Amino acid sequence: MALRSKLRLTALQTRHFSSSSILNPNSTTPLTGKEKSRAALSLIKLEKNPTRILDICRAASLTPEFHLDRIVFSIAVEKLTESSHFEGIRTFVEELKTRPDLKTERFFAHAIVLYGQAGLLENARQTFDEMPKLGVGRTAKSLNALLFSCIVGKKYDEVRSIFIEFPTKYAIEPDLDTYNTVIKAFCESGSSSSVYSVLAEMERKGVKPNATSFDQLIAGFYREEKFDDVGKVLEMMKKRDMSVGITTYNTRIKSLCKLKRTVEAKALVDGMISRGMKLNSVTYSHLVHGFCKEGNVDEAKKLFKEMRSKGCQPDSNCYFTLIYFLCKGEEFETAWQVLKECMEKNWVPNFSTMKLLVNGLASVSKVDEALEIVGQMKEKFSTNADQWTEIEEALASRESDVVG
Repeated sequence: MALRSKLRLTALQTRHFSSSSILNPNSTTPLTGKEKSRAALSLIKLEKNPTRILDICRAASLTPEFHLDRIVFSIAVEKLTESSHFEGIRTFVEELKTRPDLKTERFFAHAIVLYGQAGLLENARQTFDEMPKLGVGRTAKSLNALLFSCIVGKKYDEVRSIFIEFPTKYAIEPDLDTYNTVIKAFCESGSSSSVYSVLAEMERKGVKPNATSFDQLIAGFYREEKFDDVGKVLEMMKKRDMSVGITTYNTRIKSLCKLKRTVEAKALVDGMISRGMKLNSVTYSHLVHGFCKEGNVDEAKKLFKEMRSKGCQPDSNCYFTLIYFLCKGEEFETAWQVLKECMEKNWVPNFSTMKLLVNGLASVSKVDEALEIVGQMKEKFSTNADQWTEIEEALASRESDVVG
C-alpha cells in the first residue's frame, strides 16, 4: 500500500513538473488554474508544431467551464486544423472524454463544437450518440451544439436533416436556442426565406422569437439583397410589440457596410440620432470599417474622432482597421499617432500592418519613429525578434545612406 501511494505521488510530481516546465519554464513556482490558461493561450498563439500544441493543452488541464479555456481549446483546434493534424484532434478530444471532471453535458457539447470546427462532423455525431453510454444526459443543449457544429463546419444541409429528425428520435424538445441556430444556418446558406416556416413552427410550439431571431433574419436578407424582406421583418417585430433597438440597428448598419453601401448606413445612423437614439461603439466601428473598405479614410477618421468624443471606446479591431488603411493611404504619421494610443491599451496590429507602418515612416524620413516601433516589437514579441532585426538593419542602412 505504501509503495502504491509512493508511486502515485511520484506520478503526480512528474505531471506537475511537466506542466510547469512547458507552461512556465523559467520558474519553479506552481501556477494557478487561470495562470495556466493564460500561459497556454500565449504559447499556442505562437506555436506551429502540432505535437507541441497538444502538449501545451494537456499541461494546462483545460476545462470548458471557463471562458478563457474555451478560447484556448478553440484556437488550438483551429491551428491543428490548419496543419491538417486531424488525428491529433481526435486523440486529444477522446482523451478529454475520459477525465472524470469532464463527464458533463457542458463538456460534451463543447467537444461536439470542436469537432465541427475541425470539419470532423462524423466524430461530432458520434460524440452526441455515445453520451448516454458514458453516463451523460442529452438535452437541447447538446442538440444545439450538434446543430452549431454543422454551421461551423459549413454543412448546412446537415442542420436541416438533424433539426427534422433528432428531436423526435431522441425525445428532445427544441428550445429558443435550437430555433435560433437553425435560423442562423438558413440565413448563412442563402435560404433566408425558409425562416418564415421556422417562425411559424415556433408560434405553433409556443416558443417566442427574440431579437436575435429577427436580427439574424435581417442580416440574411441583406446578404441576399432582399431589401423588401428586411422591411417585412421590421414590420413583424412591430406587430409583436418588439422594440427595434440598437442591436437591430447595428445589424442593419453592419450589413449595409458589408455590401459597400456605407453611405446608406450613415444615413440610417443620422436618422437614429434625429430620433434621439444613442449610438454605441459597435455602431461607430461598423461605419469606420465600412468607410475604410470603400476608400473614404477621411470620413473614417472623422467618425473615429467623433466616437471617442462621445465616450464610445473603439475596440482593437477598429484601431487595427484604421491603422492599416491609413498606411495604405500613405498617412503614416497619422497612423503612428493612432498606433501609440492603441498600444497604450496593450493592443498591437499584426506583423504585416506593423511592417507597413515602419517602412512607411522611414519613407517619409521618420526613421527614428520607425526604429522606436521596431524596438518595442522586439521587446514585446521575442519570437519574432529575428524578423524585426532584419527590418531594423535595413532601416539603419537606409539612415546611414541618408547621412552619408
